[in-house]
Amino acid sequence: MPTIDSDAHVLECMATWDYLTPAEARLTPMIVERKAGGAQERNTDGVLKKEYWVVDGRLHEKDQNVSMDISDDSREMRDVSARIRHMDELEIDMQILYPTLMLRPIAAHAPLDIALCRSYNRWLADIWRKGEGRLRWVAAPPLTAMDKVRDEMKFAKDNGACGIFMRGLECELPLSDPYFYPLYEIAGELDMAICVHLGNGSFTVHDFYNRDTTFTKFKLPTVGCFHSLIMSGTPAMFPKVRWGIVEVSANWLPYVINDLRLRFRRRGKRLPDNLLKANNIYIACEVTDDLPGVLKVAGEDNLVIGTDYGHSDSSTEIEALRMLRDNQSVGAAAVDKILWDNPKILYGLA
Repeated sequence: MPTIDSDAHVLECMATWDYLTPAEARLTPMIVERKAGGAQERNTDGVLKKEYWVVDGRLHEKDQNVSMDISDDSREMRDVSARIRHMDELEIDMQILYPTLMLRPIAAHAPLDIALCRSYNRWLADIWRKGEGRLRWVAAPPLTAMDKVRDEMKFAKDNGACGIFMRGLECELPLSDPYFYPLYEIAGELDMAICVHLGNGSFTVHDFYNRDTTFTKFKLPTVGCFHSLIMSGTPAMFPKVRWGIVEVSANWLPYVINDLRLRFRRRGKRLPDNLLKANNIYIACEVTDDLPGVLKVAGEDNLVIGTDYGHSDSSTEIEALRMLRDNQSVGAAAVDKILWDNPKILYGLA
């Protein structure tokens, strides 16, 4: 049975911005290196942070969440064939590629947003062409310039993209806000999934939790996004759209669904028995989840799984797909769905 890694990453590098136009050159992100100080600032592997992105005058860690067990050539797509060879070793047939730098808010104004999204999408389009069908990707929409989104997503769709990247909060708004309705219409028309990856696009919330853990800064807004979408009825308004909630595990589902059920009941409403299927929502689980318990509330048809390839954090498990196959608590039929059938539907893969 073939396998799809539903959450793999590219790590942006200077080549990512080679597609900026001459007029946009002044917006090019920079990489700066630490020379001294900050001895306590270490990355997820305990290694001293050395490199930082500077985007529009704001500093972002470049090596905060980097898997040192994977080569730069593969992480940054300097050599796509190296990535493919590693996928073969891991018995992965296809990866769905998500960004890294863009998991946080980086563009506060439309000219920068348009330029960075445009360049990133063209970088991924070239990677897709070199990947011979095994590297699909989610496209970055310039959400501060909604009038530019349709053309950009059409380009992405025509060049290997199978989803539209969003974070749990965008433009200082929840994803249930009507501001995003035109994007969801576009997603339905282009048959592209809305892929809500762990992350935070709100400068206000991100900076408020700047010294706190990534759990409050990134994971909670993503789980809250699911709750907000269901409470507002947004997925039901766009029945052609498929939704993915990625890299926040799935152990939270029983708690959140129970909370939603209670809230609906107080309003004289009833939550559907299979909430995920009723709303075309797919959740990326992890091998450390209580999968038998999760399957009871999620069903077999709306879970996917990913490795978090390229990163090194609590969600990363490079062997996740093989480990799922070895999990005796999950039936073989459910495993096949999680590894192939479900992501194929979520990402609209032929």
